[in-house]
Amino acid sequence: MIRAREITKSYGNLNVLKGVSIGIGKGEIVSVTGASGAGKSTLLHILSTIDRPDSGEVEVDGINPGKLNDKKLAEFRNRKIGFIFQFHHLLPEFTALENVCIPAFIAGTGRREAERNALEILEFLNLTDRATHKPSELSGGEQQRIAVARALINRPSVLMADEPSGNLDSENARQLHRLFFDLREKFGQTILIVTHNEELAGMSDRRLIMKDGLILA
Repeated sequence: MIRAREITKSYGNLNVLKGVSIGIGKGEIVSVTGASGAGKSTLLHILSTIDRPDSGEVEVDGINPGKLNDKKLAEFRNRKIGFIFQFHHLLPEFTALENVCIPAFIAGTGRREAERNALEILEFLNLTDRATHKPSELSGGEQQRIAVARALINRPSVLMADEPSGNLDSENARQLHRLFFDLREKFGQTILIVTHNEELAGMSDRRLIMKDGLILA
């Protein structure tokens, strides 16, 4: 499902990734851990096609995104990859339902179909009664679950999350961690998570440890 070979990335004189190779099978939940500055988020951004490597090759769901032009790459990312940030990045002027629908609208889905799909996901996440609320009217845990629903709206093959529970209290973090496994059961996604949370890392099918721009294990 995800393959990367000899990925390098530098910013100026700083070598962040130094030849990283990784393979993740369909339906796996894999966590990436390591100290701050190890290169975890940079690797995730490259695998999710948000950023491009300096060298090396990435393949996601059988496609090499490095061979796509900017327009095709944006379409690929929108349809194939759901990304969950540490901070939810919900648009404050829109309701929860509208926030969830945004990626579907970008993909060209009609409003009626997008809202129907969004409500199905919100029901799965036990958030139907919050659909008409704006982010300021939601708790931190609810906001993050809305962000998860937004990542799911186009039924992506892969979910990627960057410190998804880093801004949550312990109870909401545990609920979010369990949710990842419920999502795999329901939607069959491959999930890659960058995290400092030892509990979440321990729950994953595999745990990869990064240090100084390389995967140690």
